[in-house]
Amino acid sequence: MADNTDAMAEIRASFFTECEELLESLQDGLDAVWNETSDEETINVIFRAVHSVKGGAGAFGLTQLVDFAHRYETALDEVRAGKLVPEGEVLKLFFRAADILSDLLQAAKEDGELDPATFEEVLSGLAALAGGEEEEEEALDFQPLILDIGDETPQLAELPGELPPGLPPLSGPAEGEGDAQGDSGGHIYFAAEKELFLNGNEPLYLFRALADLTELTSRCNMDDLPDLSDLDPAVCHLSWDLTTGADIDAAAVAEVFEFVEGLCTFRHRLPEPELPELPALPELPVLPGAPDTAVGAGADGEPGVAPAPDAGAPPQASDAPAPKLSTDQDAKAPAAPKAGAQKPAPAKPNPTIRVDLERVDRLVNLVGELVINQAMLSQSVTEVDMPPNAAITKGLDEFMQLTRSLQDSVMRIRAQPVKALFQRMGRIVREVATEVNKNVLLKTEGETTEVDKTVIERLADPLTHMIRNAVDHGLESTEARLAAGKPERGTVTLTAGHRSGRVVIEISDDGAGINRPKVRQIAIDKKLIEETAELSDSDIDMLLFMPGFSTASEVSNLSGRGVGMDVVKTAIQALGGRVSITSTPGQGTCFSISLPLTLAVLDGMVVEAAGQALVLPLNVIEETMTVEAAMLGEMGRETQVLRIREGFAPLLDLGTEMGFRTPLESYLDHVALLIAHEDGSRSALVVDRIVDQRQVVIKGLQNTFGQIPGVAAATILGDGQIALILDPLDITMNASGRTRQPSLSLAG
Repeated sequence: MADNTDAMAEIRASFFTECEELLESLQDGLDAVWNETSDEETINVIFRAVHSVKGGAGAFGLTQLVDFAHRYETALDEVRAGKLVPEGEVLKLFFRAADILSDLLQAAKEDGELDPATFEEVLSGLAALAGGEEEEEEALDFQPLILDIGDETPQLAELPGELPPGLPPLSGPAEGEGDAQGDSGGHIYFAAEKELFLNGNEPLYLFRALADLTELTSRCNMDDLPDLSDLDPAVCHLSWDLTTGADIDAAAVAEVFEFVEGLCTFRHRLPEPELPELPALPELPVLPGAPDTAVGAGADGEPGVAPAPDAGAPPQASDAPAPKLSTDQDAKAPAAPKAGAQKPAPAKPNPTIRVDLERVDRLVNLVGELVINQAMLSQSVTEVDMPPNAAITKGLDEFMQLTRSLQDSVMRIRAQPVKALFQRMGRIVREVATEVNKNVLLKTEGETTEVDKTVIERLADPLTHMIRNAVDHGLESTEARLAAGKPERGTVTLTAGHRSGRVVIEISDDGAGINRPKVRQIAIDKKLIEETAELSDSDIDMLLFMPGFSTASEVSNLSGRGVGMDVVKTAIQALGGRVSITSTPGQGTCFSISLPLTLAVLDGMVVEAAGQALVLPLNVIEETMTVEAAMLGEMGRETQVLRIREGFAPLLDLGTEMGFRTPLESYLDHVALLIAHEDGSRSALVVDRIVDQRQVVIKGLQNTFGQIPGVAAATILGDGQIALILDPLDITMNASGRTRQPSLSLAG
């Protein structure tokens, strides 16, 4: 019994996982219709997604989900039949229905239900789109079965004569399966299995779909209907013989019944398509001197290919002209397409399997430990001072390559596209736009960009707040946009991509931009800055991330409470990322989030500063160099810069900035690491020496020590020593810039 319970739980979990994919297809289809890039197949994809959710939910007895999906499916069927155009308010209703379908699935997954009042309005809208068909079907007054209990076999009372609207006419039992009523039509035999109804399917809709394709006549076969005492209410004892018109297409019939494949007995004999009569071939001119047996008549006088001459027979001369095979013009003419030629089948998607995330995490941890052990082995061999060509050295090199390949493969298993996260943002945009009465379009780019699954999960909340902020604060009202000569519909663009070894997600809008004088005044009024403070445009923009800052004039459901953007910044920093703002008045604002590709392993450069081993991400190091006197320049009494070709970069002593030591008397012959920042700027970090370049396993510190300025995480080196993994940009932004004691002269 326990095994059956576990098996059912596993099947149920698989159903909800499949529903996530179906909802993704549903959202993709609706987005395509919204962006006017859809076709007829898009509507079919949307319909099949809702239908499949309904069928699976019926198997698990999820009544509320089945009922809603059924109403949704009925409205979509009107679109498929060409009776309803999916645009304007209709399309908005379909989006809302998709959101509710997602909520119902989530509630069912947690063994709960939604309050029907929350989606009653949407249900009424869907019923109205279907022309009240659902209400009519439910209003049919079928009389109950009246049993005459006595000595004789119980008899069924007469059923009402009227049938549900749209059902093809039924008659008595068919004389034989597929009995023809005409030689020109097609014949279909259909009998439903028990599982068909358990999955929420109905033969009525199948017959209606067929009736939309061709003229249809149906006959119900009741020969297998048992006595009432033997009747199984869960089994359908009826079958149908369907007669179609001659214009029916086999592919169209297959598409109608593809939803119930394996859930019914289905056989058909359809009329053969009439092939077009081929035109007669023209007489081919012949050339003189060729034998007349190359192409000639067969034994029965029909055209045919003559048999090859006997290999041993001598060639015979003939005066008959040979046929003309081709001309230059014929050679240049394209070949005519073959009759009935089909397009090549599309490539099949790669097969996939579903694995519990906990197992993947365990594998990631094991690979991390393997990386550490590999580093320890390499360290031990280095200390022994083995010759470069020793067998153990060669073996360790191969071991390191295999470890890296294994680590890369495991990281790709954890990586997931941001598409699902972006789709969730579409719902946020619609809800907020409705609440603030704005017309907003969400555009997404780079949905296939892959990010570590942990990053995606923890990014959902901050991204949600930034999207709400873009719609509420970033975009102007409809009246203001029209007055400024902008389109009535505002646009929020969500993009993702890889840049400099990191994932960059941008949220931009085409609104009015940041009102910097207003932001500055609010910060002064809230005593966040001094009134005499001199701030650049970028400094004013970053005030938005200060705790307690809000530009909303009054508290609402969306904003005005002074919490939000500072929480966003903290959440992104906890992921090892950072956020920046660029804004142009009158044109819009862009928030840029930069995140690490993974939270498990990175390629780093191990350096030493003030006797401490530190790790810098390799992807931010643009160049390394030895400091020379000609490269140093003075910037104030305590600060120096480094001349690099035609530019300058601030010189920062890593040991001093980390608090390990005071500034040195001279930095000549020290190593400088040129750090490239995402905004195009550069800085130079001075270290004592470079120790090694290797892969390191990231160990988070936030849960224990909180956010530490300049420190992203920690790792364990090959010798067992713990080293801090640094964030160079954070170090630069919070740097004191002290590279000299005030009493010391400029080095060199």
